[in-house]
Amino acid sequence: MKYVLPLISLFGFASVVLAAEQTTPTPTKALEGKVIVDGSSTVFPVSEAVAEEFTKVNPKVKAAVAMSGTGGGFKKFCKGELDLTGASRPIEESEIEACKSGKIDFIELAIAYDGIALVVPKSNTWLKDLTVEELKKIWDAGSKISNWKDVRPGFPDLKLTLFGPGHDSGTFDYFTKAINGKEKSSRADFTASEDDNVLVKGVSGEKGALGYFGFAYYIENKEKLNVIPIKTGTSAAVTPTHKTIADGTYRPLSRPIFIYASLKALDRPEVLAFTKFYLEKTPTLSEQVGYVSLGSKIMGIVEKRLNSRVTGSIYTLAGKGSNDTLETLLAKGSKKK
Repeated sequence: MKYVLPLISLFGFASVVLAAEQTTPTPTKALEGKVIVDGSSTVFPVSEAVAEEFTKVNPKVKAAVAMSGTGGGFKKFCKGELDLTGASRPIEESEIEACKSGKIDFIELAIAYDGIALVVPKSNTWLKDLTVEELKKIWDAGSKISNWKDVRPGFPDLKLTLFGPGHDSGTFDYFTKAINGKEKSSRADFTASEDDNVLVKGVSGEKGALGYFGFAYYIENKEKLNVIPIKTGTSAAVTPTHKTIADGTYRPLSRPIFIYASLKALDRPEVLAFTKFYLEKTPTLSEQVGYVSLGSKIMGIVEKRLNSRVTGSIYTLAGKGSNDTLETLLAKGSKKK
């Protein structure tokens, strides 16, 4: 299957390529082979940028990067078909069991923070914010809301057209749980795609459109779209920015994103080198393609997790409903078993 390179990689990566050409180090040891990466469309731009830089340093290694969605990536990963998979949410219990069945041990590696952006076309200048309750009213399973006037008194009499990620997307999983209260619980009558560029085109081309996807894709397409602040409870509406995503004030749609590495695949020198390179470069590359760096302290913990071969998910240890921060979860879950 042929995958379309997202616009974020084409535009956001230009400066990265120039920098890499000027600073690329000489490899200390010749590597060859192949590294196979798939998974989240949200993580794809980072993985693609890392692969571009890595193969400049290691030209005999082929780094194949695709995007079949978080869920689609885990299906392949747990069958042993991938070396690494990107995820815009933590691995689920059913996926952990699938990996056990496939005899795949994995290392969970957080790489950046991301927010889910609610977007409308640039022509929509009247929508100033939406509440979590209104989003649930729009997106919940069984919702029949089809006109903006039915969302809030005073909104225009305008057809509401919805766009969002497909069911294999971790963004879909995260959004439905955060807004509707149950993962994958959503109305079905919206245009869905695993390719966020399809969603950008759809939202920008419909006068009454509303859509959601990763914040980085909004940043790359903000000349076509307006982002909508979210209001939670009695708090003031908060706009997604690098700052509000990093400090968690953009609630409830801020989240960490991940790569998962196969423990068996890490025995191959090219995969281990690629994964270490990924963690080394991701603080810079994640910022350049629109995400928020975890910071040196958290990235240090993540790197130790890889070096110590700590398997499993920190979220399994936390239990359902945990409000612990990523840093707290990592501190609890990064001791080698």
